[in-house]
Amino acid sequence: MTSISISLPEPMKVFIEEQVAQGDYNSASEYVQELISQDQKRKAQERLEGLLIEGIDSGEPIEVTNEWWEQKRTQLMQKVRHREE
Repeated sequence: MTSISISLPEPMKVFIEEQVAQGDYNSASEYVQELISQDQKRKAQERLEGLLIEGIDSGEPIEVTNEWWEQKRTQLMQKVRHREE
């Protein structure tokens, strides 16, 4: 693991120390790691939601049936075979 140094205003430093003192975290590093992890998850969720909305807005809806999936599998297998040649 690598380390970095950050500067914080005193009230933020005190807040982090309180979180550690309450036993929620073992260290200030663990607390900051958790915050970063939560932010990464939030941004990934926002990206996923954006992609889903983009997909919804991408055109006319189609009914996805077992036959549709079979056609997709066949098309993909043909593409794979074509690339292998």
